[in-house]
Amino acid sequence: MAGRNSAKRSGDAEEAQRLPGLEPPSDVSVEETHHKGHRQRLYTRFLDGGPDALQDYELLEMILFAVNPRRDVKPLAKALIRDFGDLWSVVNAPPPRLRGYCVGEVSLASDKAVAMLRAVGAAALRGMRQRVMDRPVLANWQSLLDYCTAAMAHQPMEQFRLLFLDRKNKLIADEVQQTGTVDHTPVYPREVVRRALELSASAIILVHNHPSGDPTPSRADVEMTKEILRAAHSLGIAVHDHIIVGKGKHVSFKAQGLL
Repeated sequence: MAGRNSAKRSGDAEEAQRLPGLEPPSDVSVEETHHKGHRQRLYTRFLDGGPDALQDYELLEMILFAVNPRRDVKPLAKALIRDFGDLWSVVNAPPPRLRGYCVGEVSLASDKAVAMLRAVGAAALRGMRQRVMDRPVLANWQSLLDYCTAAMAHQPMEQFRLLFLDRKNKLIADEVQQTGTVDHTPVYPREVVRRALELSASAIILVHNHPSGDPTPSRADVEMTKEILRAAHSLGIAVHDHIIVGKGKHVSFKAQGLL
């Protein structure tokens, strides 16, 4: 009798292993313990050594821990960085491109998962913006370039951004005036000048991106800049520069002698 019961228990265990979704409790415990230990090691390395102690995919893992508390998210983190190009592109990717992204049994299936990634990018960008607002532009030029690059370099469509300055060249407003297509943004000089007058701005900086990644000015870019210069100068508004942002690089009209 005991032999039959023992054989039955053994058979039940084997059947449980064969049934999809069922695993022996001991295996689940080992897997969970492994993931917990891995996560704790990442937390410790991050707190002890700072962000430079972790690779990009490991930082992304830490973000994904919150939305996938029980599964291994390393393959998902590595795949996201590989497919989107870099960490910044992942946390600023359009929600439709992120939603449903899946590696194995781990996915960004929920709004919570997508929002978590986007919130990290939004917080970083807002912090960069706060470092340049209400500060003299010339004394913070590199910070301004870093902010514009972060905000625009990975946008899939062209954007035309206006930076408005007061008499002390402090940045008082940062606005996207127009969003266009992949290679064109309609710009209206009258609207540029009108908005500068509304804000009592003494000067402006023009910024737009080239989604192709190449920041070389086109003939249309040069002509549009000349039109804005004429309209602004007629009302005593200075145009300090026009910056074109590409991927990892930029072009300054002032530096190129185009202003």
